[in-house]
Amino acid sequence: MPLPPPLGSEETRLVVVRGNSASGKSSVAAGIRARFGRGLALVAQDNLRRTVLRERDVPGGANIGLIDRVARYALDAGYHVVVEGILYADRYGDMLAGLLRDHRGVSRCYYLDIPIEETLARHASKADPDYLAQVTELELRDWYRERDLLPGGVETVVGADSALAETVDRVMRDTGLAGLPPRVD
Repeated sequence: MPLPPPLGSEETRLVVVRGNSASGKSSVAAGIRARFGRGLALVAQDNLRRTVLRERDVPGGANIGLIDRVARYALDAGYHVVVEGILYADRYGDMLAGLLRDHRGVSRCYYLDIPIEETLARHASKADPDYLAQVTELELRDWYRERDLLPGGVETVVGADSALAETVDRVMRDTGLAGLPPRVD
């Protein structure tokens, strides 16, 4: 089978931020985007799976291909991309491996390794009462997977002791985004 065409360019950056629910993935991704500015696409699993498709997270779900296509499209259009979500390794690992393999630019993966008790505390601090009513402690415990790392040691593990700003700084530095200009168009 022929390989897919090269993805993005040597200048584009691909960042994957994974972890359990309430681990801080969305906050890290939003922090990267806010820090960088225009020209960085945010490909959020929850948005594509829950909002666009209204799909449950199941093996072989349609959202897996949609995440892949949106990330590829944005990279090929010259955007830097942050893919963020729980993205269980057994369901999303092959898709993420394909993105990493095919991307010509700098690619980095981060796993937010937050213990369950800290996860529960972070969840309880969310300001959205409707979301808190929808997602219970029982569900968080059911969804929780300890150190659900991608194979091959491709992820940098970030512990609970890394503050949000520190984590964003690290990603910006590791990927080279800190030294790149935002888009002006």
